[in-house]
Amino acid sequence: MSRTRGLLLAAVLLGAQEPPAQPQDLSKVKGRLAEIQAALTAVDQQLTALKKRRKGVLVELQGISLQADRVRAQAEQARLKRDQAQLEVLSITRKKEEISKEIRQRRDELRKEVRWMQALGPLGDLGLVSGFASFEQYLVQGRYLTYLRNQERLRLDRIQHLQTDLARRETEIQEAMQRLAKEEEEAVRFQASLQLNENHLETFLEGLKQDESRQKEVQAELAEEALQLERMLTGLIGKPRSDTFEATTAFANLRGELPQPTPGTLAQGFGEHLHPKFHTKTMQSGLLITAAAGAPVTAVADGKVVFADIYQSFGPMVILDHGGGFFSLYTHLRGISAAKGQVLKQGESLGTVGVTVDGPRLGFEIRHLTQPQDPNKWLKQHYR
Repeated sequence: MSRTRGLLLAAVLLGAQEPPAQPQDLSKVKGRLAEIQAALTAVDQQLTALKKRRKGVLVELQGISLQADRVRAQAEQARLKRDQAQLEVLSITRKKEEISKEIRQRRDELRKEVRWMQALGPLGDLGLVSGFASFEQYLVQGRYLTYLRNQERLRLDRIQHLQTDLARRETEIQEAMQRLAKEEEEAVRFQASLQLNENHLETFLEGLKQDESRQKEVQAELAEEALQLERMLTGLIGKPRSDTFEATTAFANLRGELPQPTPGTLAQGFGEHLHPKFHTKTMQSGLLITAAAGAPVTAVADGKVVFADIYQSFGPMVILDHGGGFFSLYTHLRGISAAKGQVLKQGESLGTVGVTVDGPRLGFEIRHLTQPQDPNKWLKQHYR
């Protein structure tokens, strides 16, 4: 989009018969921008971690998917910056109109006052003392005229101050409209880039569907990752620790009483499945939950964080030790808000729902030692 088109858009926005932008609108945009920046940071961390992994179909797929996520976030960031610039233009315009209104009001007051002072003459009614019933009345009238002249000077000073402020607002609005034009161009550019990245991802997935040998590679890589996760858990169980977590209520007694880690619906249940995109058979060692991207993920029971980092194709992952050999795993997170060694109470936040190639998903597992359990059997309210 050209600069002229951006400025024309700003002009249309200013001329539109819409209510003035409310301050909370701008604060919502700024809050969302902060969330997007956090999401971009999380994606960049995963892309960095991806470079250290052994090459394979999964790594290639995850790289394409993460790049699409990155551009998607950048496209939304560009749209939000455009919205922010629009709101700033509207806000400055409103302030400018308020200043212009006050200037007109002050000038009207000043004109009336000056006309009245001119009618009285330079000394007003103070020319002759004899015109007053008493000397005290003469002094009172003199003080009143002095007060009026002071008010006149104050009004003049205020008008000069307002005119300076108005000139500053004019400069601000020009700068804001230039920013708006620039943000419009960025939004269009990132939207085009997003389309290219999503097409690339779709082409890759379509090719994977048709290529049986690559499907087998994915299956083998997923099985290897599952084995590595089991080895990690075995290491956590076998490692002697002086700070072993001991829950007030034994986790084994909470079967059928646990809250959901996040609201959502069941995308994939516990057990063996055929992946709809990869056409690969995989053993789902927990639940895949469809949830809102960025929704809070909370601890299902009191526990100690024994892992909080990016882990292969599981993405950002948190593992809680609940004592007695029980663990809960939270995978495909967007961001992690818990740190290794931290003790969380049931219901406390540990991260947010991330996005996979199938959409926003949370992976949730419960294990006794390394043995996967069906999480739905532990939850008070099942995912359906």
